Amino acid sequence: MLPELYYQRLLRKSEYLKSQGKKSAFASKRYNWSLRKLKQVGSKLGFSIHPQSFGPGLKIPHYGSVTVNKKARIGKNCEIHSGVNIGAHKGVAPKIGNNVYIGPGAKIFGNVKIGNNVSIGANSVVTKDLPDNVTVVGVPAKIIKTNTKSQSRRGYDIVKERRQESMSES
Repeated sequence: MLPELYYQRLLRKSEYLKSQGKKSAFASKRYNWSLRKLKQVGSKLGFSIHPQSFGPGLKIPHYGSVTVNKKARIGKNCEIHSGVNIGAHKGVAPKIGNNVYIGPGAKIFGNVKIGNNVSIGANSVVTKDLPDNVTVVGVPAKIIKTNTKSQSRRGYDIVKERRQESMSES
């Protein structure tokens, strides 16, 4: 199994066990064990992600230095690459929407709200709010493109579009 996938499974297991921990002492012990295992594997891979920070559909394509503050809240279907830092400033962490792509080396700090369907380019530094459906790059991050379609298209949606295009051409 890929190490980053193993880490993601441990992360989700820890989240589940945390929600079950109030029901029994045994579940609480299992949660503590899974949290220790998560930290152990995370230190080997360079991940520091607190349970219950991400919504469903987290994607980490490869390992290497990913730090997420425990107060940060990230929506579903987020793809996060290596070298990313999502941190708090004056005790307030970012709130990130659904279907967000965070490129390698990107930094997101402070009381920032990022909308849905946003792409953050490599090595960008985000310190201000971002609306929905945009692509940003640079230091500080600037909007370079407004997207008209949702970026979170799945592979089968793309295949379906291509089939419809090829049938209309015939």
